[in-house]
Amino acid sequence: MHIDARILADHTLIEGDICIIGAGAAGISMALEWINTPYKVILLEGGGFEYEAKMQDLYKGKTTGQRYYPLESARLHYFGGTTGHWAGFCSPLDPIDFKKRDWVPHSGWPIQREELDPFYARAQQNLDLGPYEYGAKYWQEKDQALVSLPFDQEVIFNKMWQFSPPTRFGTKYKDTIIKAPNIHLYTYANVTNIIANEEVSAIKEVTVKNFAGKEHTVKAKLFVVACCAIQNARLLLSSNKQASHGLGNDHDLVGRYFMEHLEIKSAEMWFPQPDPLKLYSLDFGKTRARAELGISEKKQEEFKILNGTASFTPLEIAKYQPAFIDLWTADPNERAKNMAGFDKREKEGAKKNGYNAYQLFTRIEQAPNPASRITLDTDTDALGMRRAMLHWELTPLEKRSIRTIYELIGQQLGMAEKGRVRLMEYLQDELDNSWPEFTGGGWHHMGTTRMSNDPKQGVVDANCKVHGVSNLFIAGSSCYVTAGAPNPTLTLVALTLRLSDYIKSRIGATI
Repeated sequence: MHIDARILADHTLIEGDICIIGAGAAGISMALEWINTPYKVILLEGGGFEYEAKMQDLYKGKTTGQRYYPLESARLHYFGGTTGHWAGFCSPLDPIDFKKRDWVPHSGWPIQREELDPFYARAQQNLDLGPYEYGAKYWQEKDQALVSLPFDQEVIFNKMWQFSPPTRFGTKYKDTIIKAPNIHLYTYANVTNIIANEEVSAIKEVTVKNFAGKEHTVKAKLFVVACCAIQNARLLLSSNKQASHGLGNDHDLVGRYFMEHLEIKSAEMWFPQPDPLKLYSLDFGKTRARAELGISEKKQEEFKILNGTASFTPLEIAKYQPAFIDLWTADPNERAKNMAGFDKREKEGAKKNGYNAYQLFTRIEQAPNPASRITLDTDTDALGMRRAMLHWELTPLEKRSIRTIYELIGQQLGMAEKGRVRLMEYLQDELDNSWPEFTGGGWHHMGTTRMSNDPKQGVVDANCKVHGVSNLFIAGSSCYVTAGAPNPTLTLVALTLRLSDYIKSRIGATI
C-alpha cells in the first residue's frame, strides 16, 4: 500500500507495529522480510519515486578535514536510495575484519564472520547475484582463461567480487512493496524527530514533515532507523529534546568513527609481454566475477597493516582518467557528463586483448578514528533540521598500509620474474604522511552508530539495538565497527536480514 504523505490531512496520526525509517537497500530489505506477516509495517521514505532537486537539497552539508565529495552528491533521497547510482560491486568482509587487531585501534566486532555467512547467502538473492561463492577456484573452474598471477597465496591472494546488474531497489521492489497489504509505504515522509518516553528508555513516536507544510505523527511498537550512515547519526543527534546530546549518545559516540574506503591510484605494474589479466578485468554489464589482489591475514598481522585490495586498469586508459574526487561534483548534470566520459574510456580498455602496463588502484579500509565524525551544523534545511557536518580525518596507518601492500605485490611479482611494480611518487617517502589532491573515497559511508556490547564503546549492541532504548534499532552500514576492503552493500543487506530475524524472534514478547 502506498500513501503520499503530502495529501494527508495535517497532523494525521499513523499507527503500526513496526516503523522503518528510510527506504534504501536496508529499509526495503527489512520491509520485504515482513510481507505476509500479521504485523502492520510502516515504511517511511522522505522523497518520492524519482530524483528531485529540492529533496536532494536536504542532504547538503559541510565538510572539513580531508577533502571530500559534496555531501548531497554522495546519497540519493528517494525510494530505493543510493542503489539508484550504485555500481553493483559485491564481496563479503573477510574473517580478519571482525577480529580485534592490536595494531588497529578500536577494532573488533561483537560478532564474527561465520555468524553472517547464512545472511550473506540470503542477501545474494536480494542483490541478484550468483551463488554464495567467493573463492577464485570456483570461478576458474568455470573459465580456464581466468588465470591467477603467480603469487604465493600465503602472501597475496585473489579476493573475489561478484557484480549485481546492479539491482535498483526502487525499480525492482516498488510493486512488491506497494502491493503488500501489510506494508504501508509513505512517501514524502521525512522524519525530523524521534520522541522517547520520560525515562528515554523507549521510543513512543516520530515526527514526519514534508514540503506541503504537513506534519504527521507515527506511532509503533518498534522503530528501525535505516537512512544511511550520515543521516542515521544526524537524526539521532537531532532528537535531543529529551536526551540533550541526542538519542543513544550518552557516551558521545553517535556520529563518531565515520569511515570511508580510501580509493586512490597508487602504482603501476609493468610486464615484458602483454597480459589480458582476464581474472582481474572488469567489463561492466558482462563480468559476473573478478578478482582483486588482497593481502593475506598472516601478512596483515606480520606487517601491522589495514585490509586493502588492488585492482587493475590499463595504464594507457588510466592516465587519461581524472580522479573521482574531481569528477563527482555537486551538479547532477555535470556528474552525469563526467562519468559518461569515464565509462566510455573504461569500456575502450576492455576491448584490447592484453596490455604491458596497468595502473594499480587501491581500495582500503579506514582505521576507526573517533575524530572522523558527523556533527550538526548551525544551519538548518528547509524542514528545520540542522544540517550534517562531516569531518573526515585519516591517520598515518592508512598511508603506511598502502605503501606496504604495493611493496609486497612488487616483491611477489619480481620473485615470479613476471614483471615490476613502480610506486607513485606520493608513496615513495616513508616519512611523508600527507595525501595528494586526487585522494578520494568510494562513497561508502560506514560507522557513526558502531556496534559493541559495551555501551561505552558503541551505540548499538550485537543485535543493532540502541543501548538503553528498548525498541529502537539501527539498520545499515552505520553499525560497522571496521570497514574491511569490500564495498559495503552486500554486508549491510546481510546485517539487515540478521536484524529482521532477531526482531521476529522477540516480537511476540514485545507487541
